[in-house]
Amino acid sequence: MPHLQEVIFCATAPQASDAGAGVIALHDIETGSSLASFKQTSSAPHCTCFIDTRDGQGGFIMAAQPDKSILNVYNFQKDQIALKIVLPEKLTCIALDCRGDYCAGGTSQGRIYLWEVASGILYNSWDAHYQKVNVLRFTHDGAGLVSGSEDSGVSVWSVSRLVDDSLQTELPAPFCTLSDHTLPVTDIICGVGAFPSCRILTASVDHTVKLWDLSSRALLTTFHFPKPVTCLSWDVTERLFFAASPDGSIHQANLFRQRADNIGGQVVEAVGGGGVNDVIRIGDEDEHVRRKRLISVGQPVTALAISLTSSLLLVGTSTGLVYVYDIASHQLLRTISTHKGSSISYITSMFKPPDLIGHISLTLDLKTLADAKNPIPVRTVVPFQRMRESKAREAHEVSIMLPIQNKCRTNTLTPYSCSSSEFHRDYAYFVQPVSSESGGVSLQSRVAELEGEVTRLQEQLGKAKGVNDTMWETVVQRVIAQGKEKKGKEAEAEANGDTGDSSEDSGRARKKGRQ
Repeated sequence: MPHLQEVIFCATAPQASDAGAGVIALHDIETGSSLASFKQTSSAPHCTCFIDTRDGQGGFIMAAQPDKSILNVYNFQKDQIALKIVLPEKLTCIALDCRGDYCAGGTSQGRIYLWEVASGILYNSWDAHYQKVNVLRFTHDGAGLVSGSEDSGVSVWSVSRLVDDSLQTELPAPFCTLSDHTLPVTDIICGVGAFPSCRILTASVDHTVKLWDLSSRALLTTFHFPKPVTCLSWDVTERLFFAASPDGSIHQANLFRQRADNIGGQVVEAVGGGGVNDVIRIGDEDEHVRRKRLISVGQPVTALAISLTSSLLLVGTSTGLVYVYDIASHQLLRTISTHKGSSISYITSMFKPPDLIGHISLTLDLKTLADAKNPIPVRTVVPFQRMRESKAREAHEVSIMLPIQNKCRTNTLTPYSCSSSEFHRDYAYFVQPVSSESGGVSLQSRVAELEGEVTRLQEQLGKAKGVNDTMWETVVQRVIAQGKEKKGKEAEAEANGDTGDSSEDSGRARKKGRQ
């Protein structure tokens, strides 16, 4: 089984425009040693994105250049530029969805472009904001696109409407607009969940980080910080987030807290959720709590990320240093100074690609040197269109790479596969009936027992129905007989009443005659 190794992925840019080019690098998260580097790139913040290697296809990296309308494309198997894409204009931010199907780019004029990566089709381009687009983020399922701008606005777009052919003649309307910030938006983080049933965090120069619920289009809570917030990092479980400021301070904001209940126990409850008027001020706590939730780097923080295990905080600075902190104790574990003198514009963590140049994984079952050079086919990336063309959309074709079917690799194990013998053993365990030797009853005998039970219940039901019918008939006959008897007595009483009167009159006449 291959070993899953977590690595640091970071991009750098020169501190001055005439100081040369930056680099995209991968480092071992445990030792800080350099694993690979991709040169000839200088991407600004929010201008680098990647798709990792998975599903039998090699991943790729995209980096928008700040000084020209060029998008550099790399793959993990080569340290040279694989493709240079000429763009309609310079991009200030880019984003890829989780599957690598769509690429979005924002400009300094507030315009957003949306391309399909595999075909290069320009699906849409529209004026989304009044000023520069600072950050773009796709939701985790790729169905929503969130944009933040210098005009302090945050807009949420439905990707399905942006690529709909019937809506190409109309100006795209946002799914919702979040307009509670008062100064430029600097960062956006999308929470886990399908669009629009997810939450997002937005940071701004106005010293606030706001938590939004997209399903209700409502502001849940506002977190107010002592300094402007430049970048965010959100725990995948949404328990806490980190907010960094230009002065080098990183504040930890917990979204859950413990409090004592009426019986002396501890209760965990969510923080905030009160709406527009709910403001939580970070930094106003007592000295002990403030020190526990504050990390002082001492240099301007330009990039922030939480590791895949949610145990480490990765911090990139304007001087090119990368710090690795333990989240639980806020202790500095290691410092990576390989890029000292540059500025860290992007940082995150990922699993080490099995097709990484110089580190080809032996689990790929390579047979020859030629296989080692191209072990995994790379995902298709086509030069992007610079203008929308209806004819290209009508003749739209996308290259699809089918899974590799190779008999010689059937015995190769992946982290989620098992051998044939293990599969048949587990399958037999779940489907075979329980044997009588183990103290149970066989399936056939159990079925026969249940069928006999059903037969007995049917017989008892028939007997009960017969008794019920007999009782009903008896009661009905008795009621009918009582009714007939009552009518007979009434008739006889009427007849006896007439005869009695006449005899009484004759008796009275006899008495009078005697007198």
